[in-house]
Amino acid sequence: MEELTSLSATEMAEKIRRKQVSPVELVEAHLRRIERLEPKLNAFVTVDADRARQQAKAAEAAMKPDAQLGSLHGVPVTIKSSIDVAGLPVEAGTRLRAGHIAETDAPLVTRLRAAGAVILGNTNTPELLMAYETDNLLKGRTNNPWDLERTPGGSSGGEAAAIAARCSAGGVGSDGGGSIRVPAHFSGIAGLKPTPGRIPSTQHFPPCTGPFALLGVVGPMARTVNDLKILFEVMVGPDIGDPSSAPVPVRWPGDADLRRLRIGYFEDNGRTPITPETRKAVQTVVSALKQQGFEVEPFRPEGLEQARQLWWKLFGLAGALALGPLIAGRDVDLSPILREFKAIVDAEPPLTAEGLMFALLERDTLRAQFLAQMERFPVLICPVCAVPAFRHRERMWKVDGKNVQYLDAMSYTQWFNLLGNPGAVVPVGRSPEGLPIGVQIVGRPWEEEAVLSVAVKIEEVCGVFPAPPI
Repeated sequence: MEELTSLSATEMAEKIRRKQVSPVELVEAHLRRIERLEPKLNAFVTVDADRARQQAKAAEAAMKPDAQLGSLHGVPVTIKSSIDVAGLPVEAGTRLRAGHIAETDAPLVTRLRAAGAVILGNTNTPELLMAYETDNLLKGRTNNPWDLERTPGGSSGGEAAAIAARCSAGGVGSDGGGSIRVPAHFSGIAGLKPTPGRIPSTQHFPPCTGPFALLGVVGPMARTVNDLKILFEVMVGPDIGDPSSAPVPVRWPGDADLRRLRIGYFEDNGRTPITPETRKAVQTVVSALKQQGFEVEPFRPEGLEQARQLWWKLFGLAGALALGPLIAGRDVDLSPILREFKAIVDAEPPLTAEGLMFALLERDTLRAQFLAQMERFPVLICPVCAVPAFRHRERMWKVDGKNVQYLDAMSYTQWFNLLGNPGAVVPVGRSPEGLPIGVQIVGRPWEEEAVLSVAVKIEEVCGVFPAPPI
């Protein structure tokens, strides 16, 4: 039965439609795998086995002649535990919300169910999602299926670990500074950070409102880019609960239009060095795209360092302000990772109302300048992170003879949260230790379809990434 859990979500749905496998059989195979691997991974907050079986039975009963089945009919998926799934805890990894149970499904969960997906449960996060490592005082540490002594990343680390380990066919993460893309890179899977508002972030905690409506998004994670495309199509669309929401139709480019896109690439940002294997992964993608007939040229946009600094003001300093009322006087209940984040913020001058206003004004000016550069190169290729998956609690690495600090290593994703670009990750390389290395494909706002279509072309040449050794 293990071969069933190794199928892509697309293959699972096809086998169900052809009645080569039943939804019940598929869910049971996943539940057995979760039972076997979860003690090593600790990826889940809740394994909702009874309700998953009920959903699978209902999916099987619905398979009547001439029935119109959804694109994910019977496919088992998971949801990050910062997104409401009715009846499941939505604690965002913090004791301050311990026992908080979602009353209703978030709109994206409703859309997944309407497409026939079976919700297996929800997955672990760092406390209040404020880290690139998944650990908290409620559920503990999540381990990377490639090396249990390393993190699968954060904040969608539980989701990435579950999908990479074949405990879930795919699912949903969220991303305010790399929280889908870094775990995808660390875990050897694919992920998409969409434009804010393209997929509704309604009923996500912390809320994607105010300045965080510019930064925070929810998006699909899976083992193949084609699976990302299906999940994206199911979840996309406006919702009044998301302040960035817009009624943008799905528009997949034709092959001729796609190949007319000029693609720029850069290997490092000139500030934070990357490992040789990360550099090689970018070069591999450039070669793959050239093989596919794309015009690919070196191009490093201006304004990246300014974007990094502004992202920290809005995510770090403004984020601490927003969380202040929740965590004030509760240090004893906070995880070491959240206390670490708090210490970084406390070491800086507090953000004033004037500082926030000017940061927002500067962001909009920089965004316009950045998008003007992308008129020439509508798609960008670059690293996801300076390093592969790190050991639990590591915070600095030696790269090219230079000490690379924790937040700096992750800056390769932070820019695009600040600027609102969609970005996908495709795993293509390995570190000397055999750890996955992904590459980032970035597009213009509201052009997820172009990003995913280019990602498909990369995957066609590089292949689907293999399973981890767990």
